Amino acid sequence: MGEDSVDPLREPPVRSIESRDGAIVIELAGELDLYNAPELRAGLARALAGATGRIVVDLSSVDFIDSTALGVLIEARAQRDGGGDLRLAAPQLETRRTLQVSGLDRRLPVHDTVDDALA
Repeated sequence: MGEDSVDPLREPPVRSIESRDGAIVIELAGELDLYNAPELRAGLARALAGATGRIVVDLSSVDFIDSTALGVLIEARAQRDGGGDLRLAAPQLETRRTLQVSGLDRRLPVHDTVDDALA
């Protein structure tokens, strides 16, 4: 499988991008890793383009996240004018552990639910 090809057995990493309560909510899903990092990066860039309010990254449907995908989240934070208001929401247990072990939970706010992140 080439670098630009899509694995038909894997769901796209960006499930949806929607405006909600004055914020942009990006729902991510499946396995976020080296193989779909370019697609993840492009999806986050689309959501961040011209966004001035809060950005909430919904991780509730993420089964796995690796260091490459964590790097993409850090890049997204950096694109928010020195950090901006980028929040992570609803990580499952394994994703939450990865955020804690990597220290990313100290660089980005992590909320238990999307509603909490929107508040």
